[in-house]
Amino acid sequence: MATPPQPKILRPASYVYGQWHANPEGQTLLDAVYGRPVAVISSEGVDFAQALAYGREKGAALRKLTFHTRARMLRALATYLMERKEDYYALNALTGATRRDGWVDIEGGIGTLFAYSSMARRELPDERFLPDGKVETLGKGGTFVARHLLVPREGVAVQINAYNFPIWGMLEKLAPSFIAGMPTLVKPAPQTAYLAERMVRDIIASGILPEGALQLVTGDPGDLLDHLQEQDMVAFTGSAATANKLRVHPNIVARAVPFSVEADSLNASVLGLTVKPEDPEFALFVKEVAREMTGKAGQKCTAIRRPLVPRHLVDAVVEALKKELGKVTVGDPARDDVRMGALVSVEQRERVRETLQKLGEEAEVVIGGERELMGGDREKGAFLDPTLLLCRDPLNAKGPHELEAFGPVATLMPYDSLDDAIKLAKMGRGSLAASIITHDRAEATEVVLGIASTHGRVLVLNREDAKESTGHGSPLPQLLHGGPGRAGGGAEMAGLAGVRHHMNKVAVQADPTTLAAMTREHIPGAEVREDVIHPFRKTFDQIQVGDSLLTHRRTVTEADIVNFAALTGDHFYAHVDDIGAREGIFGKRVAHGYFLISAAAGQFVSPAPGPVLANYGLENLRFVEPVGIGDTIRTRLTCKRKIRKDLRPGETRPTGVVEWHAEIRNQDEVLVATYDILTLVERARDEFDPVEDAEGGRQMAEGGSARA
Repeated sequence: MATPPQPKILRPASYVYGQWHANPEGQTLLDAVYGRPVAVISSEGVDFAQALAYGREKGAALRKLTFHTRARMLRALATYLMERKEDYYALNALTGATRRDGWVDIEGGIGTLFAYSSMARRELPDERFLPDGKVETLGKGGTFVARHLLVPREGVAVQINAYNFPIWGMLEKLAPSFIAGMPTLVKPAPQTAYLAERMVRDIIASGILPEGALQLVTGDPGDLLDHLQEQDMVAFTGSAATANKLRVHPNIVARAVPFSVEADSLNASVLGLTVKPEDPEFALFVKEVAREMTGKAGQKCTAIRRPLVPRHLVDAVVEALKKELGKVTVGDPARDDVRMGALVSVEQRERVRETLQKLGEEAEVVIGGERELMGGDREKGAFLDPTLLLCRDPLNAKGPHELEAFGPVATLMPYDSLDDAIKLAKMGRGSLAASIITHDRAEATEVVLGIASTHGRVLVLNREDAKESTGHGSPLPQLLHGGPGRAGGGAEMAGLAGVRHHMNKVAVQADPTTLAAMTREHIPGAEVREDVIHPFRKTFDQIQVGDSLLTHRRTVTEADIVNFAALTGDHFYAHVDDIGAREGIFGKRVAHGYFLISAAAGQFVSPAPGPVLANYGLENLRFVEPVGIGDTIRTRLTCKRKIRKDLRPGETRPTGVVEWHAEIRNQDEVLVATYDILTLVERARDEFDPVEDAEGGRQMAEGGSARA
């Protein structure tokens, strides 16, 4: 096959302090497949102090936006980028990655933006700050309370990414920091910076993100770290050796700059001791190991480096992997018939070869050798065929637990007991991910709990979840991506924990009314507002936090208890057995707790059709004191907080969720039950609601624009 034409030389630029900065000269990058010049990269002339100062200054505007506004921007950006994904795939093959590899990087990265936008709009308030945890009562009289708040840091999130995922690595860091209100300065690895730069050009051109929210430095970082300040943060993905140098940078230490690391990880996958060759789990293990060895040519921080198998299954596993890896075609990733491309560079291939040689001192190659190359240049390209080693005495070996060959390489290790398997997994001294493949629940439990302290994520894979499993090596936005020890101790993504990581936690002490006004959430003990208009007759837009209703009284009778027992079938002795109740903890018959909830609803519900459309849920229910025959109850219902809901496809009625705090008290004003009620309430259309255009399509209302 003829070598494709020489691609146009790319000159990826930096985007700093609101402008593009390029140099005609710099480091020449070669494509991974044919070894041809593909890009020239440099950051010469970039003023890093100015870039950080610019981000901090412009970040003030970003912090003034609410979580929901930022989330809508992120969703609009994700949609915009997804429409241009083929432009990114066009450059993807130059990095040595197949289209399937690129799908994880490109569409996986954009999908992370969608995921964070959804999580933020669903779980965070439409505010610039986040109340965190419960209200703490600090005084006996209830007039002195406290609560933690999370607020955006007033610095720049410096994000230093690895070469293997130039898009996903950038977007999975950008998403939580942007939702948190923190501007970002991205520093991609030079080998694949041209792909990251291509996407950043589109992000800037879209005009969706506020000015200063994103900056890019494509070349050498120069003295960037010298200019960090206390409000800045650093997130680093790369080798542990580099991370250890950076985390003790004098300025980072002196200013206590938060420094998060995602580094080396010798991830293990354990084939259960109970698994037989004919079991589905055996085949699942073999496929998973082969996939993790060859996906991205093994250049994944979560790839399986140490498959652990029962000693009596070693030969069977080797034979099965020979067959599975034999199906893997290697060559030009632009070809449809190629399953594994090249490493990112010849230099990286040589580093892997050097590591392989060292691993060979304690392990032997059982699968390897060069196969036919389907396109690409064996000499100038960065190809390395899948290689499996076998370490026969792993408990007494060192190299396989210390040296990571960051390529299509794994070292098979036999074990004799689950205790040995757990010990071997932990010899990696901290990993991002591990997996246990077994259908035996007791075995899975023992391994998971045995290795949990040294891992960030553990997958239990078996015939039950295989069809839906995303696999050993797939980080997800909702889950932690990070690990202790050698893995760096980082904490990326992890759902909204990743957002909280970019915010400052402050404890605020005040009286209940002041704290409620500050947090815009009602706090028990705070002042309330009573109105002649029933709160259930108000729309979402009319209801205000603190709006309250104090109901009429109701005396609980024996007939109430008997009838409720008959209606529900709940004949628990404390309610219907006079003798048993006197001998119980209450000393008398008491009303059902759920009768109290039902009676309270009868007290505060406005029965006519109106803005309140449905009961959406009930949370935090506590029965505090018993209510006996002859006791009198009444309920106070207070608007605790409001949550706007986006219209879903097909929906035409805008709504929001109003959370009400309910307190039921007896005739002595003693609290007997407390809970929160969620109601679905109609709201007016706003600028963020889609409208039908003249052709029947959906678009944002005027004012919502792309930023919605």
